[in-house]
Amino acid sequence: MKNESALVLHSGGQDSTTCLFWALKHFREVRTLCITYGQRHCLEVEVAEKIAQKAGVPFQLLDASVISQLSDNSLTNPDMVMDEEKPADSYPNTFVPGRNLFFLTFAAVIARSHGIKNIVTGVSQADYSGYPDCRDTFIRSTNVTLNLAMDEQFILHTPLMWLSKAETWALADDLGVFDLVKNETLTCYKGILADGCGQCPSCRLRKAGLDEYMKRR
Repeated sequence: MKNESALVLHSGGQDSTTCLFWALKHFREVRTLCITYGQRHCLEVEVAEKIAQKAGVPFQLLDASVISQLSDNSLTNPDMVMDEEKPADSYPNTFVPGRNLFFLTFAAVIARSHGIKNIVTGVSQADYSGYPDCRDTFIRSTNVTLNLAMDEQFILHTPLMWLSKAETWALADDLGVFDLVKNETLTCYKGILADGCGQCPSCRLRKAGLDEYMKRR
């Protein structure tokens, strides 16, 4: 892969930033794509752009705010109280239906325009919030569909698919970007940098993984 190029879906969060530096290790050229979809806060765009600049890679921003008009969820509706736990009989209301499907489709179209076959995304089935579009079966199915839709041979890379959050911290450390990921990424659903609010599902998952990793670091 070292002689090939890759497009990284980059939100400025812990997972996608770790994937960005993973891609820099494995590919000759890397560029990033940041997508706005009507989320509660736009600070993550600034964060993603700053990290891309530090990494020395091209940054592209795509407005896909139409996604926020398609369903009612707590990531795009600031008036909705965010679920702190996954309901027993459904998905948490932080689930944005179709989001990763849209993101990967947009990424493939843009990758194709740059002659790029490799697309990197930070989804994880091992340690996630119950979203169906983070599963390996979804990624495999979407990979086939994108290839058929555009008559291309894209490869969707998911470096974090089978990693726990603690293992994701370990990977960032191995890549030499532990401090950057800890202090300069934005994972919090409420738009608070680094350690975040400490209360939303994303912050609690991030902290639990960090605490576990630090015990054995």
